[in-house]
Amino acid sequence: MKLYDGGRAPNPRRVKIFLAEKGLSVPLEQVDLGKLAHKQPEYTAVNPLQRVPALELDDGTILTESIAICRYFEALHPEPRLFGQGARDEAMVEMWQRRIEFHLLVPISQVFRHAHPAMKEMEVPQVPAWAESNKPRVTEFLEILDRELKQRRFVAGDRYTVADITGLVCIDFMKPARLAVPDTLSNVKRWHAEVSARPSAKA
Repeated sequence: MKLYDGGRAPNPRRVKIFLAEKGLSVPLEQVDLGKLAHKQPEYTAVNPLQRVPALELDDGTILTESIAICRYFEALHPEPRLFGQGARDEAMVEMWQRRIEFHLLVPISQVFRHAHPAMKEMEVPQVPAWAESNKPRVTEFLEILDRELKQRRFVAGDRYTVADITGLVCIDFMKPARLAVPDTLSNVKRWHAEVSARPSAKA
């Protein structure tokens, strides 16, 4: 088994944080995104979508998509439960995981991909106006999340879950996207400080 990794990119990092929370270690093979290694034939044979991460199992099966990979490890190593426990809890985690992915990670990614000079070769064409149009979407969702976090410790309830992992990598990804959490969103800032202090956040 080995995990094709992309360094500090949000999706590979989600898997590494998840593994750290589980106390698991998987051999890594680095895919240098800066050198466009994910676009080369060798990696395209692993994942035709040319995205990281990808998990190669011992039988040759390739799993892609970070949450699918996390679900695989959750099934093998259920504790600690990071996708919730019980019907209501699992549904809440799934709801917030998807909300953060669609309404925070996607717009931040669009800002980064269409505005950052380093992405010029990867995002063709870059559309700066699209980056600008996504900036208010990030703030709008963070305002919703801030109101929710006023009521509870973590994103989906009182326990740390995969929804917090996705949220953490999103907020951290705001820095290279040249975005910032408004100072008025004190609940988001409190939550981010707490999840950032977990040892797994260093993954």
